[in-house]
Amino acid sequence: MLVKNQILSLQAYQPGKSVEEIKKDYGLAKIVKLNSNENPYGCSPKAAEALARSSSQCAVYPDGQAMNLRTKAASHLGVNEDQIIFGAGLDEVIQIISRALLTPESNVVMASPTFSQYKLHAVIEGAEIRETATVNGHHDLESMLSQIDSQTRIVWICNPNNPTGTYINETSLKDFISRVPKETLVVIDEAYYEYVTAEDFPHSVKLLENNENVMVLRTFSKAYGLAGLRVGYGIGSSSFIQKLEVTRLPFNTSRTAQIAAEAALEDQNFIKECVKINEKGLKALEAFCEEHQINYYPSQANFIFLKTDNGAKLYELLLQKGYIARLFPDGLRITIGTEEENEQLLSDFKDIVAHAHTAN
Repeated sequence: MLVKNQILSLQAYQPGKSVEEIKKDYGLAKIVKLNSNENPYGCSPKAAEALARSSSQCAVYPDGQAMNLRTKAASHLGVNEDQIIFGAGLDEVIQIISRALLTPESNVVMASPTFSQYKLHAVIEGAEIRETATVNGHHDLESMLSQIDSQTRIVWICNPNNPTGTYINETSLKDFISRVPKETLVVIDEAYYEYVTAEDFPHSVKLLENNENVMVLRTFSKAYGLAGLRVGYGIGSSSFIQKLEVTRLPFNTSRTAQIAAEAALEDQNFIKECVKINEKGLKALEAFCEEHQINYYPSQANFIFLKTDNGAKLYELLLQKGYIARLFPDGLRITIGTEEENEQLLSDFKDIVAHAHTAN
Protein backbone atom coordinates (compact mmCIF):
# COMPACT_ATOMS: atom_id res chain seq x y z
CA MET A 1 0.00 0.00 0.00
CA LEU A 2 1.15 3.53 -0.73
CA VAL A 3 1.48 5.94 2.17
CA LYS A 4 2.84 9.48 2.48
CA ASN A 5 6.55 9.57 1.69
CA GLN A 6 7.29 11.39 4.94
CA ILE A 7 5.83 8.53 6.98
CA LEU A 8 8.46 6.21 5.51
CA SER A 9 11.13 8.26 7.32
CA LEU A 10 9.46 7.77 10.71
CA GLN A 11 9.29 4.96 13.22
CA ALA A 12 6.29 4.13 15.38
CA TYR A 13 6.65 4.98 19.06
CA GLN A 14 8.68 2.24 20.72
CA PRO A 15 7.90 1.83 24.42
CA GLY A 16 10.72 0.55 26.57
CA LYS A 17 10.73 -2.84 28.20
CA SER A 18 7.90 -3.53 30.60
CA VAL A 19 8.52 -3.56 34.33
CA GLU A 20 8.02 -7.34 34.36
CA GLU A 21 10.57 -7.83 31.58
CA ILE A 22 13.16 -5.75 33.43
CA LYS A 23 12.52 -7.61 36.67
CA LYS A 24 13.16 -10.89 34.87
CA ASP A 25 16.23 -9.68 32.94
CA TYR A 26 17.94 -8.22 36.02
CA GLY A 27 16.65 -10.63 38.65
CA LEU A 28 14.94 -7.87 40.61
CA ALA A 29 11.96 -8.10 42.93
CA LYS A 30 11.03 -4.43 42.63
CA ILE A 31 11.34 -1.71 39.99
CA VAL A 32 10.99 2.03 40.58
CA LYS A 33 9.66 3.68 37.43
CA LEU A 34 11.29 7.11 37.01
CA ASN A 35 11.15 7.47 33.23
CA SER A 36 7.71 8.86 32.30
CA ASN A 37 7.18 11.82 34.65
CA GLU A 38 4.06 10.30 36.17
CA ASN A 39 2.78 11.36 39.57
CA PRO A 40 4.17 8.69 41.94
CA TYR A 41 1.23 9.29 44.29
CA GLY A 42 -1.33 8.55 41.59
CA CYS A 43 -4.52 10.58 41.44
CA SER A 44 -6.69 12.30 44.02
CA PRO A 45 -8.83 9.95 46.16
CA LYS A 46 -11.80 11.96 44.89
CA ALA A 47 -10.89 11.05 41.31
CA ALA A 48 -10.45 7.39 42.25
CA GLU A 49 -13.87 7.34 43.93
CA ALA A 50 -15.48 8.99 40.90
CA LEU A 51 -13.90 6.36 38.66
CA ALA A 52 -15.32 3.56 40.76
CA ARG A 53 -18.80 5.05 40.52
CA SER A 54 -18.55 5.44 36.74
CA SER A 55 -17.94 1.77 35.94
CA SER A 56 -21.63 1.07 35.30
CA GLN A 57 -21.76 3.65 32.49
CA CYS A 58 -19.20 2.10 30.13
CA ALA A 59 -21.82 1.04 27.56
CA VAL A 60 -22.90 4.62 26.94
CA TYR A 61 -21.07 7.04 24.63
CA PRO A 62 -19.39 9.95 26.42
CA ASP A 63 -20.53 13.55 26.09
CA GLY A 64 -18.83 14.64 22.87
CA GLN A 65 -18.48 18.19 24.19
CA ALA A 66 -17.38 17.13 27.70
CA MET A 67 -19.72 19.79 29.05
CA ASN A 68 -19.43 19.04 32.78
CA LEU A 69 -15.64 18.95 32.58
CA ARG A 70 -15.66 21.97 30.28
CA THR A 71 -17.68 24.01 32.78
CA LYS A 72 -15.41 23.10 35.70
CA ALA A 73 -12.20 23.67 33.72
CA ALA A 74 -13.40 27.04 32.44
CA SER A 75 -14.29 28.15 35.97
CA HIS A 76 -10.92 26.93 37.28
CA LEU A 77 -9.05 28.82 34.55
CA GLY A 78 -11.22 31.93 34.45
CA VAL A 79 -12.04 31.61 30.73
CA ASN A 80 -15.15 31.06 28.64
CA GLU A 81 -16.29 27.51 28.02
CA ASP A 82 -15.91 27.89 24.25
CA GLN A 83 -12.21 28.70 24.67
CA ILE A 84 -11.31 25.09 25.52
CA ILE A 85 -10.73 22.04 23.33
CA PHE A 86 -10.22 18.59 24.87
CA GLY A 87 -8.11 15.74 23.57
CA ALA A 88 -7.05 12.22 24.47
CA GLY A 89 -3.96 13.58 26.19
CA LEU A 90 -1.95 16.52 24.91
CA ASP A 91 -0.60 14.26 22.17
CA GLU A 92 -3.97 14.42 20.46
CA VAL A 93 -4.33 18.17 20.97
CA ILE A 94 -0.93 18.64 19.32
CA GLN A 95 -2.10 16.42 16.47
CA ILE A 96 -5.32 18.45 16.09
CA ILE A 97 -3.41 21.74 15.91
CA SER A 98 -0.88 20.37 13.44
CA ARG A 99 -3.52 18.84 11.20
CA ALA A 100 -5.49 22.08 11.11
CA LEU A 101 -2.62 24.46 10.39
CA LEU A 102 0.23 22.68 8.63
CA THR A 103 0.81 22.05 4.91
CA PRO A 104 3.90 21.16 2.88
CA GLU A 105 4.32 24.88 2.11
CA SER A 106 4.45 25.85 5.81
CA ASN A 107 7.05 25.61 8.55
CA VAL A 108 7.19 25.27 12.32
CA VAL A 109 9.72 26.67 14.77
CA MET A 110 10.74 24.91 17.97
CA ALA A 111 13.59 24.36 20.40
CA SER A 112 15.86 21.33 20.39
CA PRO A 113 15.61 19.27 22.48
CA THR A 114 11.94 19.60 23.31
CA PHE A 115 8.81 17.43 23.31
CA SER A 116 9.07 15.05 20.37
CA GLN A 117 5.43 15.17 19.25
CA TYR A 118 5.77 18.70 17.82
CA LYS A 119 8.30 17.47 15.29
CA LEU A 120 6.55 14.17 14.59
CA HIS A 121 3.31 15.78 13.49
CA ALA A 122 5.08 18.43 11.44
CA VAL A 123 6.82 15.64 9.54
CA ILE A 124 3.55 13.80 8.99
CA GLU A 125 1.92 16.96 7.58
CA GLY A 126 4.95 17.58 5.33
CA ALA A 127 5.86 20.92 6.95
CA GLU A 128 9.41 22.24 7.21
CA ILE A 129 10.90 21.95 10.69
CA ARG A 130 13.12 24.73 11.99
CA GLU A 131 14.85 23.72 15.21
CA THR A 132 16.95 26.00 17.39
CA ALA A 133 19.36 24.49 19.89
CA THR A 134 18.68 25.28 23.53
CA VAL A 135 21.28 27.25 25.49
CA ASN A 136 22.03 25.63 28.84
CA GLY A 137 18.74 23.83 28.46
CA HIS A 138 16.75 27.04 27.83
CA HIS A 139 14.85 28.12 24.73
CA ASP A 140 16.94 30.53 22.65
CA LEU A 141 14.10 32.94 21.97
CA GLU A 142 16.11 35.36 19.83
CA SER A 143 17.25 32.57 17.53
CA MET A 144 13.72 31.25 17.34
CA LEU A 145 12.44 34.68 16.33
CA SER A 146 15.03 34.81 13.55
CA GLN A 147 13.61 31.57 12.11
CA ILE A 148 10.06 32.90 11.74
CA ASP A 149 8.87 34.04 8.31
CA SER A 150 5.58 34.47 6.45
CA GLN A 151 5.17 30.68 6.12
CA THR A 152 5.61 29.93 9.83
CA ARG A 153 2.32 28.56 11.07
CA ILE A 154 3.26 27.38 14.57
CA VAL A 155 5.92 28.25 17.13
CA TRP A 156 6.11 25.62 19.86
CA ILE A 157 7.12 26.73 23.36
CA CYS A 158 7.37 23.97 25.98
CA ASN A 159 7.33 25.70 29.37
CA PRO A 160 8.75 24.15 31.50
CA ASN A 161 10.65 22.42 28.75
CA ASN A 162 10.66 18.66 28.42
CA PRO A 163 13.25 17.13 28.76
CA THR A 164 15.37 19.90 30.32
CA GLY A 165 12.93 21.19 32.97
CA THR A 166 13.97 24.81 32.39
CA TYR A 167 11.46 27.65 32.01
CA ILE A 168 10.84 30.99 30.33
CA ASN A 169 9.88 33.80 32.71
CA GLU A 170 6.93 36.11 32.18
CA THR A 171 8.89 39.14 30.98
CA SER A 172 10.79 37.14 28.35
CA LEU A 173 7.69 35.33 27.12
CA LYS A 174 5.65 38.53 26.79
CA ASP A 175 8.45 40.19 24.85
CA PHE A 176 8.75 37.16 22.56
CA ILE A 177 5.03 37.02 21.82
CA SER A 178 4.93 40.76 21.07
CA ARG A 179 7.46 40.22 18.26
CA VAL A 180 5.84 37.17 16.66
CA PRO A 181 3.66 37.99 13.62
CA LYS A 182 -0.04 37.90 14.50
CA GLU A 183 -0.76 35.30 11.79
CA THR A 184 1.65 32.84 13.45
CA LEU A 185 0.27 30.70 16.29
CA VAL A 186 2.36 30.54 19.47
CA VAL A 187 1.56 27.36 21.40
CA ILE A 188 2.68 27.34 25.03
CA ASP A 189 2.73 23.76 26.25
CA GLU A 190 2.40 23.78 30.04
CA ALA A 191 2.08 20.07 30.75
CA TYR A 192 4.05 20.55 33.98
CA TYR A 193 2.42 23.84 34.99
CA GLU A 194 1.12 22.60 38.35
CA TYR A 195 4.62 21.67 39.51
CA VAL A 196 6.09 25.14 38.91
CA THR A 197 7.18 27.11 41.99
CA ALA A 198 9.08 30.00 40.34
CA GLU A 199 7.45 33.33 41.20
CA ASP A 200 8.17 34.84 37.78
CA PHE A 201 6.59 32.01 35.80
CA PRO A 202 4.16 33.43 33.20
CA HIS A 203 0.44 33.82 33.85
CA SER A 204 -0.01 32.49 30.36
CA VAL A 205 -3.80 32.16 30.30
CA LYS A 206 -4.00 35.92 30.94
CA LEU A 207 -1.98 36.45 27.75
CA LEU A 208 -4.92 35.15 25.73
CA GLU A 209 -6.91 38.30 26.48
CA ASN A 210 -4.75 40.44 24.18
CA ASN A 211 -3.16 37.84 21.92
CA GLU A 212 -5.48 35.85 19.67
CA ASN A 213 -2.47 34.05 18.17
CA VAL A 214 -1.57 32.40 21.49
CA MET A 215 -2.76 29.01 22.71
CA VAL A 216 -2.00 27.35 26.07
CA LEU A 217 -1.92 23.58 26.63
CA ARG A 218 -2.53 21.80 29.94
CA THR A 219 -3.01 18.16 30.92
CA PHE A 220 -4.38 15.84 33.58
CA SER A 221 -1.57 13.33 32.93
CA LYS A 222 1.12 14.78 35.19
CA ALA A 223 0.35 16.36 38.58
CA TYR A 224 -3.28 15.20 38.45
CA GLY A 225 -2.12 11.60 38.09
CA LEU A 226 -4.50 10.55 35.30
CA ALA A 227 -1.99 9.61 32.60
CA GLY A 228 -3.71 6.28 31.99
CA LEU A 229 -7.02 7.95 31.15
CA ARG A 230 -5.64 10.44 28.57
CA VAL A 231 -7.14 13.90 29.07
CA GLY A 232 -5.41 17.04 27.83
CA TYR A 233 -6.77 20.38 26.69
CA GLY A 234 -5.96 23.57 24.89
CA ILE A 235 -7.12 27.10 25.71
CA GLY A 236 -7.28 29.81 23.05
CA SER A 237 -9.50 32.41 21.44
CA SER A 238 -13.09 31.25 20.99
CA SER A 239 -13.05 31.75 17.22
CA PHE A 240 -9.85 29.75 16.75
CA ILE A 241 -10.95 26.94 19.06
CA GLN A 242 -14.16 26.53 17.05
CA LYS A 243 -12.10 26.10 13.88
CA LEU A 244 -9.98 23.44 15.58
CA GLU A 245 -13.09 21.58 16.70
CA VAL A 246 -13.68 20.60 13.07
CA THR A 247 -10.57 18.38 13.16
CA ARG A 248 -11.33 16.82 16.56
CA LEU A 249 -12.73 13.30 16.42
CA PRO A 250 -16.16 12.85 18.04
CA PHE A 251 -16.21 11.23 21.49
CA ASN A 252 -12.41 11.53 21.70
CA THR A 253 -12.30 11.63 25.51
CA SER A 254 -13.94 8.76 27.34
CA ARG A 255 -16.75 9.06 29.86
CA THR A 256 -14.56 7.68 32.66
CA ALA A 257 -11.74 10.09 31.80
CA GLN A 258 -14.09 13.07 31.89
CA ILE A 259 -15.59 12.03 35.23
CA ALA A 260 -12.18 11.47 36.82
CA ALA A 261 -10.84 14.80 35.52
CA GLU A 262 -13.86 16.65 36.91
CA ALA A 263 -13.25 15.18 40.37
CA ALA A 264 -9.51 15.79 40.14
CA LEU A 265 -10.06 19.49 39.51
CA GLU A 266 -12.07 19.72 42.73
CA ASP A 267 -9.18 18.45 44.86
CA GLN A 268 -6.55 21.18 44.66
CA ASN A 269 -5.28 20.27 48.13
CA PHE A 270 -4.05 16.98 46.67
CA ILE A 271 -2.16 18.90 43.98
CA LYS A 272 -0.61 21.27 46.51
CA GLU A 273 0.64 18.38 48.62
CA CYS A 274 2.12 16.59 45.59
CA VAL A 275 3.87 19.79 44.50
CA LYS A 276 5.29 20.30 47.99
CA ILE A 277 6.72 16.77 48.10
CA ASN A 278 8.02 17.07 44.54
CA GLU A 279 9.89 20.29 45.32
CA LYS A 280 11.54 18.67 48.33
CA GLY A 281 12.67 15.68 46.28
CA LEU A 282 13.86 17.87 43.43
CA LYS A 283 15.96 20.07 45.73
CA ALA A 284 17.52 17.00 47.35
CA LEU A 285 18.52 15.59 43.97
CA GLU A 286 19.90 18.94 42.82
CA ALA A 287 21.93 19.20 46.04
CA PHE A 288 23.30 15.70 45.39
CA CYS A 289 24.35 16.76 41.89
CA GLU A 290 26.10 19.83 43.29
CA GLU A 291 27.94 17.75 45.87
CA HIS A 292 29.09 15.17 43.33
CA GLN A 293 29.78 17.67 40.53
CA ILE A 294 27.16 16.27 38.18
CA ASN A 295 25.98 18.75 35.58
CA TYR A 296 22.22 19.28 35.64
CA TYR A 297 19.59 21.79 34.57
CA PRO A 298 17.65 23.50 37.38
CA SER A 299 14.10 22.22 36.95
CA GLN A 300 10.59 23.58 37.43
CA ALA A 301 8.97 20.24 36.63
CA ASN A 302 8.74 16.83 38.31
CA PHE A 303 11.99 15.59 36.81
CA ILE A 304 15.64 16.54 36.54
CA PHE A 305 17.91 16.33 33.50
CA LEU A 306 21.51 15.26 34.10
CA LYS A 307 23.71 16.71 31.39
CA THR A 308 26.41 14.09 30.84
CA ASP A 309 28.25 12.13 28.18
CA ASN A 310 28.09 9.18 30.55
CA GLY A 311 24.32 8.85 30.40
CA ALA A 312 24.25 5.33 28.96
CA LYS A 313 26.46 4.02 31.77
CA LEU A 314 24.41 5.77 34.44
CA TYR A 315 21.21 4.44 32.87
CA GLU A 316 22.50 0.86 33.00
CA LEU A 317 23.75 1.19 36.57
CA LEU A 318 20.41 2.60 37.65
CA LEU A 319 18.66 -0.36 36.02
CA GLN A 320 20.87 -2.75 37.94
CA LYS A 321 19.72 -1.06 41.14
CA GLY A 322 16.07 -1.24 40.07
CA TYR A 323 15.43 2.25 38.69
CA ILE A 324 14.16 3.01 35.18
CA ALA A 325 15.27 6.46 33.95
CA ARG A 326 14.94 8.01 30.47
CA LEU A 327 18.07 8.06 28.31
CA PHE A 328 18.76 10.90 25.86
CA PRO A 329 21.74 11.40 23.52
CA ASP A 330 23.27 14.04 25.80
CA GLY A 331 22.08 12.98 29.22
CA LEU A 332 19.59 11.32 31.50
CA ARG A 333 16.14 12.43 32.70
CA ILE A 334 14.99 11.19 36.10
CA THR A 335 11.45 11.60 37.41
CA ILE A 336 11.03 12.63 41.04
CA GLY A 337 9.50 9.71 42.94
CA THR A 338 7.87 9.33 46.34
CA GLU A 339 9.74 10.51 49.44
CA GLU A 340 10.77 6.93 50.18
CA GLU A 341 11.89 6.31 46.60
CA ASN A 342 13.87 9.57 46.52
CA GLU A 343 15.72 8.74 49.74
CA GLN A 344 16.63 5.28 48.47
CA LEU A 345 17.66 6.66 45.07
CA LEU A 346 20.09 9.13 46.66
CA SER A 347 21.55 6.35 48.79
CA ASP A 348 22.01 4.06 45.78
CA PHE A 349 23.21 6.90 43.57
CA LYS A 350 26.38 7.26 45.64
CA ASP A 351 27.46 3.78 44.54
CA ILE A 352 26.23 4.40 41.01
CA VAL A 353 28.29 7.58 40.61
CA ALA A 354 31.35 5.84 42.00
CA HIS A 355 30.97 2.99 39.52
CA ALA A 356 30.40 5.39 36.63
CA HIS A 357 33.59 7.33 37.45
CA THR A 358 35.54 4.10 37.84
CA ALA A 359 34.34 2.97 34.39
CA ASN A 360 35.85 6.09 32.88
